[in-house]
Amino acid sequence: MAGIYIHIPFCKKACTYCDFHFTTSTKYLNEMVEAICKEIILKKNRLAQQQIGSIYFGGGTPSVLPTAALQQILATIENHFSISSDAEITIETNPDDLTASKIAELRKLPVNRFSIGTQSFFNEDLVWMNRAHNSQEATDCIKRNQDAGFENLTIDLIYGYPLLTNEKWQTNIQTAIELQVPHLSAYSLTVEPKTALAHAIEKGKQPDVNDEQSAEQFMMLIDTVTANGFEHYEISNYSLPGKYAVHNTNYWKGVPYLGIGPSAHGFDGHDRYINIANNAKYMESLFKGELPETVEQLSQVDKFNEYVMTSLRTMWGLDLEKVAKDFGKNYVDQTQKLIKDFVADGQLINDGNVIKLTNKGKLFADGIAAELFMDEEDFR
Repeated sequence: MAGIYIHIPFCKKACTYCDFHFTTSTKYLNEMVEAICKEIILKKNRLAQQQIGSIYFGGGTPSVLPTAALQQILATIENHFSISSDAEITIETNPDDLTASKIAELRKLPVNRFSIGTQSFFNEDLVWMNRAHNSQEATDCIKRNQDAGFENLTIDLIYGYPLLTNEKWQTNIQTAIELQVPHLSAYSLTVEPKTALAHAIEKGKQPDVNDEQSAEQFMMLIDTVTANGFEHYEISNYSLPGKYAVHNTNYWKGVPYLGIGPSAHGFDGHDRYINIANNAKYMESLFKGELPETVEQLSQVDKFNEYVMTSLRTMWGLDLEKVAKDFGKNYVDQTQKLIKDFVADGQLINDGNVIKLTNKGKLFADGIAAELFMDEEDFR
């Protein structure tokens, strides 16, 4: 089943490390919601009558929207798409937004999964990141959701930043486990250009990220959560058995999805669609009845390379039988040649014609995938 992603471009504060598309001004919030609904209607035939198995509100911080606005968007989707009765409907939230009254309001919506941007359980780290919540709010928010009957939760954590000692990181991991959160997303801090953090590092006001620290904390995370029954099912994602994120898993498996909202990407199974990352131009186009997107036509080689990148990140791996079926024997033969050195070095294993990263290889996932990419010249 297909998915729908809605990008909500509003945040209370700008985190120092964030390079996602957002604004801290909600002046045109109502107009943005109207534009998002118009885009949903204009794209109602994009998925060729496929049933919708997941809806994901990302951002930005979707929980800053009034509940009525979320309802308006969901109602528009329901009126123009066929939604599965057991569809996963996720909303990204910040702990400070999920008050008892907000949770009570959200209970009236078909939302059944929260992704909570916790990042750390240490106040000094949250201040360093310029987060809007504190440690107590993070813990209280998780418990409050569970008490209200929302047990399908995931939290985000960040590692590899200068303030995070190994001892603090171990505490963060253990806290998540003790809170009985069934899904965890954990990301190594990356310094993105033009962010506040990048400028601070350039001026010598902050130390740069230490790759050795990030690698060590990545391995600590894998060892700790897998010892507590979690599966490391994607490079940045860990869950108890059967608690995978349906929406994100479909990304990695190449399932079509709509991308709605400024800066959102969509994929129809053949081509990729990319919305403009400018709120004013996004709304202007839609109020004219025009889609604010560009189309990236994917060649056979592009599709293969995307499959390599996404499949290698998961515990399901790169299936050579699928490669043969979807791309042809030449791609299989070339792939088998390219993996030899990585297998010999213990970074990849060939498990019954399925290529998977070892824990050692997970440290270099993107680089290994890039080495397995094809180009048009490989087939001339």
